[in-house]
Amino acid sequence: MSLGLGGFAAAVGRRYWTRTPAGNGALLNFMAAGDVGTGAEEQHAVAQAMIQRQRMAASALVLLTGDNIYEDGEIEKIDRVFEQPYADLLRQNIKFYAVLGNHDIRTNNGEDQVSYPGYNMAGRYYTFTRQFVQFFALDTTQAIDSDDKSPWMAQLDWFETELRRSQAPWKIVFAHHPLYSSGSHGSHQSLIDELSPLFAEHGVQLYINGHDHNYERTEPIDGTTYITSGNGAKLRPVDRSVWTATASSQLGFTAFSVFADRIEVKAIDTNNAAYDEVSIGLHRAQRTFAAGLAIG
Repeated sequence: MSLGLGGFAAAVGRRYWTRTPAGNGALLNFMAAGDVGTGAEEQHAVAQAMIQRQRMAASALVLLTGDNIYEDGEIEKIDRVFEQPYADLLRQNIKFYAVLGNHDIRTNNGEDQVSYPGYNMAGRYYTFTRQFVQFFALDTTQAIDSDDKSPWMAQLDWFETELRRSQAPWKIVFAHHPLYSSGSHGSHQSLIDELSPLFAEHGVQLYINGHDHNYERTEPIDGTTYITSGNGAKLRPVDRSVWTATASSQLGFTAFSVFADRIEVKAIDTNNAAYDEVSIGLHRAQRTFAAGLAIG
C-alpha cells in the first residue's frame, strides 16, 4: 500500500494505515457530542459551533455518545433532532457514529436507531478504524439499564476479543454511561470493575461518554483518560473528584486532533472558544492514579 505525506509509511504489525493529513496537520480530526437529541435552540447553538469548528479543522466524523432522541428514542423525531441541526455537516459527508443511551432504548429497545443509516451503527456495539485509530462503540445500556446481564456478558467477550485483535496504536472507546463522573448520575463501579482492567491491559487511551449533562476530563487513570461530553443540548451541575482534571457545566462539544504521537483534545463552547485543552501522548507514560479507586 502506498502511503502519503512525503512517502512516510506507518505500519503496526501486519496492518497499515494511510496517513492523509487533515486540514490542521493532524492525521485525523473528529468531534464528540452527547445527550443532544432535543431539537431545541441549545442543540442548534452547539451544532452551529461544530460547523464553525469544521471550517477551522475539518473533521471526518462525529461521535454521538447516546440519548440521541429525547425523550423516548422515537425515530419519527429524527428530522427535528438530527437531520436539521446537523444538516450542514451532513451535506459535507461527515459520518456520524452513534451509541445508544438510556432514553434511546425506551422505544423498540433502540432498534430503530440501530437501523437508521445516518447513525452508521453496525449493531448495538461495533468497531471501526480510521487512520491510526480504532474506535470501539459499546452499548452500556445492556450493563446499566437491563436486568438480564447475559447480553452484556456476550458484549464484553466480543470487546475483549476485538481488543486482542487490534493492532491500532490509538484505541478509543465511546459509550453512553460514564465510568468516572462527578456529575449528577455519578460513577458506575460495575463498569469500572469490568472495563477498566481491559483498558489498562490493551492500552485504551481514551473513553468518551455522555449521560451526565456536563463536560469533565479526568487525569489519566491507569493510562486511560475519561471524558464526559454530555453537554450537547442540556446542562446539569457538575462537582469535582480527586481524579478530576477539569469540569464545567456549559453547552458545547469536544474536538479531537490525532497526530502520530499525541491526541490534542479541546472542549469548545457555543462561541467556539476552547475552555479546556490537553495533549494525550501515545505511550501512556503518565499514570497519575491507580485503577480501582474507591467511588464514594
